[in-house]
Amino acid sequence: MNRFPRRNFLQSIAGITTASCFNSSTIASGLPRKAQIAITLDLEMSREFPTRDQLHWDYEKGNLDEPTKRYALEAARLVQNGGGMVHFFALGQTMEQADVSWLKSILADGHAVGNHTYDHVYLLAKSVDDLQFRFKRAPWLLEGRTVDQEIHRNIKLAELAFKTRLNLARPDGFRTPGGFQTGLHGREDLQKMLLSMGYDYVSSLYPAHANIPPGTRPNETIFKSILESQSKAQPFKYPTGLIEIPMSPISDIGAFRNGRWKLEDFMKSVRQSIEWAIETGGVFDFLAHPSCLLVSDPEMKTLKMILDMAKKHQEMVEIVTLGKIANRIKQES
Repeated sequence: MNRFPRRNFLQSIAGITTASCFNSSTIASGLPRKAQIAITLDLEMSREFPTRDQLHWDYEKGNLDEPTKRYALEAARLVQNGGGMVHFFALGQTMEQADVSWLKSILADGHAVGNHTYDHVYLLAKSVDDLQFRFKRAPWLLEGRTVDQEIHRNIKLAELAFKTRLNLARPDGFRTPGGFQTGLHGREDLQKMLLSMGYDYVSSLYPAHANIPPGTRPNETIFKSILESQSKAQPFKYPTGLIEIPMSPISDIGAFRNGRWKLEDFMKSVRQSIEWAIETGGVFDFLAHPSCLLVSDPEMKTLKMILDMAKKHQEMVEIVTLGKIANRIKQES
């Protein structure tokens, strides 16, 4: 078995420090601590995909087209055949579609499905205009509810949709639409709301990192910035007890929509981040969207690379759902 050496990360990659959320006793003891890789796919339509002029998806995020659903299903099968499971995050709005059998089959195969709200609402919204594009255009849909009331309702409505159409008694975790550089720090109200709704973990934090102007190629400064951000994308507990499992940069949207990256550069960044996780016993939460990947990575080369790396270093890494990551945080706390 070809293994990465368990050397101190400060020695292996200069200038990057280990996240404070790591269990220091585990690392200091030198005991093996498997890296955890989560493959998380958000089931939503993405602006500018499949073509750059596609902007209407902002108003119907959950109205998945057939290619997106096929890609999600094929990705689930690929990962399962590679010995792992995918953690999907779905919108309640998708349950309005006539056929959800594809998603039922994903659940039947053992993959996880979490709550992504009903309408892809922005949890940090202060006004109706910030809440979601469709509410800005049609504010009467709120029927007099405040922004905070609608956020709570939107999460509960998604739960009801999953239970009704998928017979899913309980979503596996909650992911905020959009990632926040500070997560839910300073928003104890939202932390307590999610806990009161039965969620013991959330995925809301997406750390800041450098990117490129569209039309250029990422240089080593960009790659280093993304790699450095991995130590800030490690799970931890908020003071309320809610567990945060951040999304790891760089996302497919950050690369392919915002930066117009080439696939080879995206794969290089993902590979470096996984190597970091293997060396440190850390977590890498791969964040992507089938609606984006089906255009940017139609042959699923990135997923295949992740599976190959996990297989090559199977004694040091495991592909897991966010629920298993949360369980480890509970045990180490």
